[in-house]
Amino acid sequence: MKKVAFICVHNSCRSQMAEAFGKVMGLNVFECFSAGTEERDCINQDAVRIMKEIGIDMELGQKPKLLQDIPKVDIVITMGCNVQCPFLPCMHREDWGLEDPSGKDDKEFRVIRNTIKAKMDDLVGRIRAGVR
Repeated sequence: MKKVAFICVHNSCRSQMAEAFGKVMGLNVFECFSAGTEERDCINQDAVRIMKEIGIDMELGQKPKLLQDIPKVDIVITMGCNVQCPFLPCMHREDWGLEDPSGKDDKEFRVIRNTIKAKMDDLVGRIRAGVR
């Protein structure tokens, strides 16, 4: 089974949402992880609340992690850091180019959440089909 990592600098918002969607939508398709390069104490609470709106509680099984806290992966998805995104060796890498909604209103968080869900749907389909 492929291993997919969602990477961002802080691993507190977008990459956490992607990991949460991956655990649900990618179940039995791939294993997923998220990580960053800067340590955070907790997941962004606005992201937690916005994901709970659709029945996903990220705090049950997720916490911010550093790159060295996750296993070797096959696919790396960067969120769109607007700075140099962290590098991890992999077979395939892509950037989803997502704006960080931190500090913005709920509408912005919902836009990012829904965009991540759509991109995850595409990713799951590509991995199921044997392509990246």
